[in-house]
Amino acid sequence: MRKWNFYTTNEVKPCGWLKRQLQIQADGLNGNLDKIWPDVRDSAWIGGNCEGWERVPYWLDGFIPLAYLLENEDMISRAKKYIDAILSFQKADGWICPCNEDARITYDTWAVQLISKVLVVYFECSNDERIPQVLHDILKNYYSLLKNGTISLFGWGKFRWFETFLAIDFLHKTYREDWIIDLARILKEQGADYNDFIDLWKRPVNHWKFETHIVNLAMMLKSEAVCCELLDLPYANHAESLRCLLDKYNGTVYESFTGDECLSGVSPIQGTELCAIVEQMYSYEHLYAYTGDDNWAERLEVLAFNALPATISDDMWTHQYVQMSNQISCETFRGNPIFGTNGQESHLFGLEPNYGCCTANFSQGWPKFALRAFMHKDNTIINSFMIPSELNADGKHIILETEYPFKNNAKYKISSRDAFTFVVRIPSFAENVKINGTTFSGDKAILDIPGGKEIEISIDFDTTPHFKARPNGLHSVQCGSLIFSVPITYKACMHEYERDGVVRQYPYCDYELIPQSNWNYAFCSEELSAKTNDVSEIPFSSKMPPVAIKAKLQQIDWGFEERFDIVCAKIPKSTLPISDEQEMELIPYGCAKLRMTELPFAKK
Repeated sequence: MRKWNFYTTNEVKPCGWLKRQLQIQADGLNGNLDKIWPDVRDSAWIGGNCEGWERVPYWLDGFIPLAYLLENEDMISRAKKYIDAILSFQKADGWICPCNEDARITYDTWAVQLISKVLVVYFECSNDERIPQVLHDILKNYYSLLKNGTISLFGWGKFRWFETFLAIDFLHKTYREDWIIDLARILKEQGADYNDFIDLWKRPVNHWKFETHIVNLAMMLKSEAVCCELLDLPYANHAESLRCLLDKYNGTVYESFTGDECLSGVSPIQGTELCAIVEQMYSYEHLYAYTGDDNWAERLEVLAFNALPATISDDMWTHQYVQMSNQISCETFRGNPIFGTNGQESHLFGLEPNYGCCTANFSQGWPKFALRAFMHKDNTIINSFMIPSELNADGKHIILETEYPFKNNAKYKISSRDAFTFVVRIPSFAENVKINGTTFSGDKAILDIPGGKEIEISIDFDTTPHFKARPNGLHSVQCGSLIFSVPITYKACMHEYERDGVVRQYPYCDYELIPQSNWNYAFCSEELSAKTNDVSEIPFSSKMPPVAIKAKLQQIDWGFEERFDIVCAKIPKSTLPISDEQEMELIPYGCAKLRMTELPFAKK
């Protein structure tokens, strides 16, 4: 049973650095994709002749909440234009995807699952009274086709069946009709059971498979949580055991897994697809809400504050398809790439490097995370993520002023018509926690808020930078939820061109990042000290990082991975120092586009 409920864009608004980050997204690629990219601008979903499957729904999944969070009337109007067009093509029997009736039997219904989820997002933002009936007709038609055997799950739909449960849950609460639960049962019966695939994760092979596809796995983690209540099943916490297994054999320093495009083993020079990052964030949001387990919240923070900004340019006009922990160059591979099943340009920053799914899908990351700042149940509100936000719901008003995760303090201004219980999740790494100057210990601060009064609550704590052991004798530096990297200066080479009818021109062109500074370092001291700076207009700025860690390093003969000259060796050739000790500033992983994150200690 869900422990915490989500608020909507009408109730939660971003503030401070978070609002600036969302505005950068609105001013960048996501906020303009319908103007420049054929697969959205001319999509078959709205009557055009371009892609009519997942890309418009993916784009809307982030664009819609972004528009409403920022209260941007132009973006809201454009979102409605797309929804109106999509609804106008719905068939009399409920089918809504751009597909001829005689082709439905071969149509991968992942698109049905995805557009259903997006319509729920739109309804929660807009309260458009048409949506419940439209969704009812879509899923009733889907149920009929599956029930009578006209269609069955295959391909992506078979491996993402649980995504439909987000819409099924909404529909069941609205209509309470028996067929809705029967649809849920059919989907689970025909869908893939990931518990059957775990042996494939232990020794990833260089072969494309649905069972090891990184985005499928990122989505899968929430599957049990979103379906157990609807199907009246006990919750066995499969997500934790599956995540631990994935982490053991394919884990990364930023709480995700290697997958370029399928699982790639434990390695700092293999990639992780951007779609997987935002989908894993979304899974962790639901896992935290359903279980109340703080581990999911802390893992989500690491993804949001590190992996997400690291793989998108500062202006959010370009992105990578895959990122690497030790990423010394983003140049096109001249021969076979290091990646398992991705192409030569997958790690470039561009419009649609390798494949366009991430171009459309990365947009959900920040807006949905912003919506999870507060959650509620009964007469209790929890501040689940200490990000600058304002809540205004049910006569309760909370303003959270903070620059966390860059600085460890928060001020809450609270007023309420009625008394309620306010809970603040305290990170496990927080030290010397003080609430209004009084020392506090525990993982949650539980505060009784009186009605009819205005009160202020301040929370301050410390975090200590520390080394975190990584496989193969390497180490990373972490402080709170932030991971730190040795930044590599680079020259950005811009490429403007047209390919397959898609134009790349500034600012939505492609960039190769060519290293201009040394990267072959090892730690030579366990001394670490933190230094805070102002949080700039670009929160995760590569030029003005908001915090840094001072560390002592020496150069070593690291070497390149065999057969490559733009990829460092997975394991250094030698850890003997070849330079004097020098003090350097490590910057947040999310700020460093070229970086070394997992390093050895130099031999004495």
